[in-house]
Amino acid sequence: MTATKIVTPKAAAKDVEKDLSMRKQKAMMAAHYDRITSAPETGSKTCCTFVPGNLNELIMCFDLLNNLPEVNAIQAGLRRASGNFVLEAEKIGHSEDVCTYVKSDIGMAAKGNIAPNGKKFPDPDVLLLSYTGCFTFMKWFELLREQYKCETIMLHTPYMADGKVTPNMIEYMVKQLKEEVIPKLERISGVKFDIDRLRESLKQSAKAEDDLVRVLQAAKAKPSPIDAYFGGIYYIGPIFGAFRGTEDAVDYYRFLREEVEARLAAGQGPVTPDGDMGEEKYRLVVEGPPNYTNFRQFWKMFYEEGAVVVASSYTKVGGVYDFGFRHDPDKPLETLAEYCLGVYTNRSLPMRIEMLTNYVNEYQADGLLINSIKSCNSFSAGQLLIMREVEKRTGKPAAFVESDLVDPRYFSAANIKNRLESYLQMVEQKRAGGRAAA
Repeated sequence: MTATKIVTPKAAAKDVEKDLSMRKQKAMMAAHYDRITSAPETGSKTCCTFVPGNLNELIMCFDLLNNLPEVNAIQAGLRRASGNFVLEAEKIGHSEDVCTYVKSDIGMAAKGNIAPNGKKFPDPDVLLLSYTGCFTFMKWFELLREQYKCETIMLHTPYMADGKVTPNMIEYMVKQLKEEVIPKLERISGVKFDIDRLRESLKQSAKAEDDLVRVLQAAKAKPSPIDAYFGGIYYIGPIFGAFRGTEDAVDYYRFLREEVEARLAAGQGPVTPDGDMGEEKYRLVVEGPPNYTNFRQFWKMFYEEGAVVVASSYTKVGGVYDFGFRHDPDKPLETLAEYCLGVYTNRSLPMRIEMLTNYVNEYQADGLLINSIKSCNSFSAGQLLIMREVEKRTGKPAAFVESDLVDPRYFSAANIKNRLESYLQMVEQKRAGGRAAA
């Protein structure tokens, strides 16, 4: 494919409609970026880590600011800046097949490493890799280590190939925390580890996680008061990133829960960028990440058809709380290990199939739709098997659309719209067949 310069379009004249919770989340993220970019002046130190399996509660024990490269790539995608960053990384020598989060991050650094607030990101003081279900993450941090010449800490997370967490897995990870991770964070930060401080943060995490689950499970209602895929991106931001374990997160998720419960009580559907969605015609479960460069356009294809996503795998990439996990302050290091082990992309294909099958059934969905991401093997590998198995087990239709994370060259609006419309016709035919059989 010929690489062409990607030009950022002018902003739409119409303001995007947002819930109050979405505006609150945006303000939280803006304040966090201000803290990160002010680190050279304040004397704070920064730690780069990833969303799945991140140890935010532990990072905070050492007064480190959490900077998430993949979230920075998402922000660049939403601002339509990632396309040029991806091209810059390809000029440097990175393949078209490399994860576009990586290329956006590398390209952004090459072009000045400017944060969403317009200020320069400081070089990280430490890279903390606490999750290896995605092999790309390890290669990504190798590239960042070469670039920033800073220390890298790795907490190896065993893969849940057999679908269960064993005591040996926990012991193995706790040993790493005690002997490798914590001592290095102490040395780099100059702050002594305080396990009681960790326990307090874990208490706050559990409170926020309770409210997040109540929000996500509100989608079992008809109509669903939320969209658990597109709207869910806003909902998971604070807890999957730099706010889990804080009072800010507890306040946000209490506020969000109350907002969603009010919509539930009023029988209202989700808020879309164009206001209330209107009539709920289709209920879908979606597997795979969204496209961020055309996020609003992608979402609009769904809500214009009256299709609401009632459950999604992507909103579990930073923690599968609706299956019972909570951070436990009574076993602080063990619970960090359990968290890393249980994130969605560390789960085997049989576990993913069972999870999505449960969602289709429990949320009374019309079927499963997969957004297959060109450059993300962690999600895309095995999706055809997932689609066939979920379809067989639920009796509901399943289908594919295809795009990419933050590379606009791989978003074809016409193709996705045609496939979505065809899929919804399949849903209608299935319903008609069911009525005729009855």
